Amino acid sequence: MKYLFIHQNFPGQYLHLVRHLVQAGGHEIVFISEDNVNLIPGVRRVIYRMPRHATEQTHPGAREFDLGLVRADAVAKAAGTLKTLGFEPDIIIGHHGWGELLNIQDVFPGVPVLGYFEFYYHAEPGFDVGFDPEFPMDPAMMPLVRAKNAINLQALTSPGYGQTPTEFQKSAYPDWAQDKVTVLREGVDLEQCCPDPSAHRRKFSIKDVHVSPKEKLITYVSRDLEPYRGFHVFMRALPRILKECPEARVVMVGGDGVSYGARLPSGTWREKLLEELAGEIDLSRIHFVGKVAYTDFLALLQRSDVHVYLTYPFVASWSLREAMAAGCAIVGSATAPVEEFIEDGVTGRLVPFTEPDRIAEGVLELLTDTRTAKKMRQAVRAEAERTLCMKAYLTQYEDLIDRLIAAHKPAKTAQPTVSQNSTPRKGKVLKDTVTAEQAKPVKAARQSASRKAAPVRATAKPAAQAVPKKAPRTAHAASKTASSVTKAKDVAPTRSVKSAGRSKKVGRAGS
Repeated sequence: MKYLFIHQNFPGQYLHLVRHLVQAGGHEIVFISEDNVNLIPGVRRVIYRMPRHATEQTHPGAREFDLGLVRADAVAKAAGTLKTLGFEPDIIIGHHGWGELLNIQDVFPGVPVLGYFEFYYHAEPGFDVGFDPEFPMDPAMMPLVRAKNAINLQALTSPGYGQTPTEFQKSAYPDWAQDKVTVLREGVDLEQCCPDPSAHRRKFSIKDVHVSPKEKLITYVSRDLEPYRGFHVFMRALPRILKECPEARVVMVGGDGVSYGARLPSGTWREKLLEELAGEIDLSRIHFVGKVAYTDFLALLQRSDVHVYLTYPFVASWSLREAMAAGCAIVGSATAPVEEFIEDGVTGRLVPFTEPDRIAEGVLELLTDTRTAKKMRQAVRAEAERTLCMKAYLTQYEDLIDRLIAAHKPAKTAQPTVSQNSTPRKGKVLKDTVTAEQAKPVKAARQSASRKAAPVRATAKPAAQAVPKKAPRTAHAASKTASSVTKAKDVAPTRSVKSAGRSKKVGRAGS
């Protein structure tokens, strides 16, 4: 089968699916993205480049949509190069967040498109905007929040199908659109991410932090330490936790940037909270380790006595799934994304997001009541095995793809494409590196699994009248790590979007 994946930061949400398809063999896999260092052997890449960034003259509410249209043009140009080379996919799979898929139907009419719908933004209560009373939304920002859905709405009214990873995320979309969106729960590698009963019996080290078996370890993970993931309220819970549990140590994984929400005028949220709590917390027992290797991250979860996960009503982090798979005793926020994963009193303890004292109570309960904590560890691992199995997830993914292709066949037959006359003979595949101008099929042998596939480069520029000739290149694509975790170069899925009045980077765990 021929797959075309599209995501500005290769491989994005498609790491596990693409690896699975490569290992299965018999598929031709092409991936359109911006340039980065990530590689997956067996995958051909087409690189597109953004010719410009949003202009100051563009209305603030339209800038993201403007960039989405520019990006759609660039992707369509790159896809056109593929078509000229004789490549026509059986299915196109991509992320709708940046507008990359908006014009793909014009390049490959009749080919089914499966788009990832991550989040539909709301200005009314029940979602992230206005959730935290500490940060009320300026009413002037509400139109900009609504305008963020311009790409979403275009995608929802275009041909194709949608998927999203949770019921909460699906519920964010308008009622009229939900029939178009399938919930496909993302999985975890349960063999790699699993409990280690011996972890509590030996000394644990991460960077320059060392925890003895006699000490209690509290863990917190977020791509960046910021309010969207409850960093501020967790920090305010620490004075009571450290006072009532003298043997407790706290390790926090995460950077000092801002993935979601507003940036401070100066400094970082970590600096702000440390200044606020000066004299109330023992800094010798609180460790900020920044971003860590994935193996260290997993070892941290396995050693954790209590893991804290807090979030606004927004996209759930992959780190929550990994904490479940590792059998952590979880204290989570009683917000819709977490409630979909954790049952209070059964697989974890849920506490009010905005109440540091209640957060402290939840942590102290599981630190002192080891029998309850053990039951919850076993229950949450069992829940992960039931609902987060990677193998089951990939099987469901392939089943969904097969159903969409089968349902789409009549439409594809009724609307033939020009590629019928340019399909290469059997055995023809794409050359490793081409430009948009080099439009000739090139014969090449099947790539071995041990060889790193070089990118196919297509310098993609939209129509001249739409882009200034000397517009600067954007640096919009951000580098995101799983669970604030630095992985090998072929395992770093990322998502980055700009919000009205705030920067939002959504995607792989850590968030």
